[in-house]
Amino acid sequence: MTVTTDVLVSTDWVAQHAADPSVRVIEVDVDTTAYEQGHVRGAAGWNWNTQLCDTVVRDIVPKKALQESRRAEVSV
Repeated sequence: MTVTTDVLVSTDWVAQHAADPSVRVIEVDVDTTAYEQGHVRGAAGWNWNTQLCDTVVRDIVPKKALQESRRAEVSV
């Protein structure tokens, strides 16, 4: 399994940047129950199945579609 570390951050990094207005934490999951029960203050919760998954090609939606989405709460 390959992990792309340039887009992942530690919990310490999130805590250090909690007040940074240029940082937005996005929690992505197939089951958003955990987000609804509690999340990082100011974080957005996106459902993988309904907001990020292109069901035709079974991959992440293209950048343009994400930008045009009404639920895209951050600049990409």
